[in-house]
Amino acid sequence: METKPLELAVNGSQLRGNADPEQTLLSFLRDELGLTGAKYGCGEGECGACTVLIDGVPTRSCRTKALAAAGKKIRTIEGLETDGKLHPVQQAFLEADAFQCGYCTSGMILAGVALLEKKPNPSRSEIISGMERNICRCGTYPRIVAALERASKILREGVR
Repeated sequence: METKPLELAVNGSQLRGNADPEQTLLSFLRDELGLTGAKYGCGEGECGACTVLIDGVPTRSCRTKALAAAGKKIRTIEGLETDGKLHPVQQAFLEADAFQCGYCTSGMILAGVALLEKKPNPSRSEIISGMERNICRCGTYPRIVAALERASKILREGVR
């Protein structure tokens, strides 16, 4: 199949590559742009390992065509840190040991960032509801919830 030039706004930069019309955003990010934080999990958009933010919305990159992402702002796990400092959600995940194997972590973190951007002070049940589309096979859900509660406090109060 013939590829087409594609320019995407990823993590605040304009990045270019060539995309097959059927190529997923996940494979474009990983194979063309070298951004390997999003993972291939189920390939069906169910597990959340491939989650990226498109215009602030958690999106399954395994089910999104790369060409469909043109003109939109994409944020991946690689774009969360600023000046060498982790995003508060990343830091809270570390402090809470909210991952075991780490395969789901980038998707969990991005879904958590989107949740806290939309609802800065979520209740425990709102966190659980907001994260229910992301699967952790290791079962670290209590620590993920604790991390997001901590990140919410950090973001609201600047508390470390």
